[in-house]
Amino acid sequence: MPTVLRIGPYRFFFYSNESGEPAHIHIQQERMLAKFWLQPVALAGSTRFSPKELRKLEQLVIENRDTILEVWNGYFGS
Repeated sequence: MPTVLRIGPYRFFFYSNESGEPAHIHIQQERMLAKFWLQPVALAGSTRFSPKELRKLEQLVIENRDTILEVWNGYFGS
């Protein structure tokens, strides 16, 4: 479960067995979890995050998309 980034209380990661899916990132804070597709950035699903927090997370994904994609492609191959 490679961690890509930590921003404030959020951990950005992906699972090591997800190479068959399009590029995406999971975000966790305690028991809250969200998943965003990266191309284009879009919410795939979430558990327990408020809509306001999801908008904030989407913006963080947009701002860090290049870094996330670089790590994804380095791990799974482009």
